[in-house]
Amino acid sequence: MAKGRPRAFNIETALDQALDLFWRKGYEGTTISDLTEAMGINTPSLYKAFGNKEQLFLRILDRYAEGPAAYMMDAFKQTTARGMIEALLYGAAHATTDPETPGGCLTIHGAISTGEAGQAVKHELDARRAGGEAAMRERFKQAQTDGEIPLDVDADRLAAFYSTVFQGLAVQGGAGASESKLRHVVDMALQLWPGSPQ
Repeated sequence: MAKGRPRAFNIETALDQALDLFWRKGYEGTTISDLTEAMGINTPSLYKAFGNKEQLFLRILDRYAEGPAAYMMDAFKQTTARGMIEALLYGAAHATTDPETPGGCLTIHGAISTGEAGQAVKHELDARRAGGEAAMRERFKQAQTDGEIPLDVDADRLAAFYSTVFQGLAVQGGAGASESKLRHVVDMALQLWPGSPQ
């Protein structure tokens, strides 16, 4: 039985190229032609290895979460809710302004200008952001049970506030703000932490 021809490209390298491209141009701004050129493969090879553009983008989102955005998962491993928020926001200030990567955040910029053709992707990105806020809210409720956050604090509003700050950092980073500027924003946001001296 004849063996199939081996792929003439490195899948990991190709995925990294696609990640960079989607991050810089967004989902709808990136064409199949852009992808094949950046990944160094032809269209049939792209579809065979990764499926259509939407399937590739969803795979890229997971790669992004495990790579450049791994600081988010690490933040939720902090032992306190305050530590989690500090790690998340300072991590965002660094990651969204890192000169080694495109500015901003793939999950924010990927859907900002998504039109009708990209609705499935937009829904996925919306769901991921909502999931992040929900995880934050649950962490705050646990912090209330543990006595870290006063019981009279509205955990829903607190999660909405810090989630909005987090997403705002990504937008500002994508617009060219410096890490120093964003760290000052984080400093101010942390002054509003329940129980912080005003």
